[in-house]
Amino acid sequence: MTRYAPLAAVTACMLSVAYGLAMAEPTEHPPEREDPGLVDILSRVPDARVTMRYASEDNLVGAVVDGYERPRCLLSPAAADALAGVQAELRSFGLSILMFDCYRPQRAVDHFVRWSSDPADQKTRARYYPNEDKAKMFEKGYIDRRSGHSRGSTVDITLADATGKELDMGTGWDFMDPSSATEYPALPETARRNRLMLKSLMASHGFRNYAGEWWHYTLDQEPWPDRYFDVPVR
Repeated sequence: MTRYAPLAAVTACMLSVAYGLAMAEPTEHPPEREDPGLVDILSRVPDARVTMRYASEDNLVGAVVDGYERPRCLLSPAAADALAGVQAELRSFGLSILMFDCYRPQRAVDHFVRWSSDPADQKTRARYYPNEDKAKMFEKGYIDRRSGHSRGSTVDITLADATGKELDMGTGWDFMDPSSATEYPALPETARRNRLMLKSLMASHGFRNYAGEWWHYTLDQEPWPDRYFDVPVR
């Protein structure tokens, strides 16, 4: 008798495969150590809100991540200019972009790899991966040895109100769980609307969403699609 897996299991499997495909990056090009011309988002969008969580201990690793020497959001000029367009639309609604992560040095990615390989370090599990096995982070695609962030045109972003309070997106940023998928079907209505509003705004200014993470966007016409950088955030 043929047996069919439950829909939830199939969905989770598909998300995992999709994540792995989305995050897999070519490894033939070593990371470059010269600044290609990254700009601070505040130089293009002075009223953007920035909370660079990897420059603090409030993140998946639970420590300041290697390469984040200052809490600055650095990006390619093209990505920063595109976000200026997003912010211009949001101002009329009393809203703002809020940046969690922007350019990410390769040494930060290497830090994540080391963290994922240490099964004894579980101090952030309750907040960031309560339903996942840390030992399977690579297998499920949550961690990889290359990141699009290191190309300078990928951002982790959300929306905030006039007081700086984050809009309800259903989960926190970097929450390692299927419920972080942008169109996760069991979302409360408010969170669903907010995720889709963010997706629509970003798409209208040339960004594509990674379906497994509601916060993750990459500029379609990124200027350095095959280059990776290891310049510290200073």
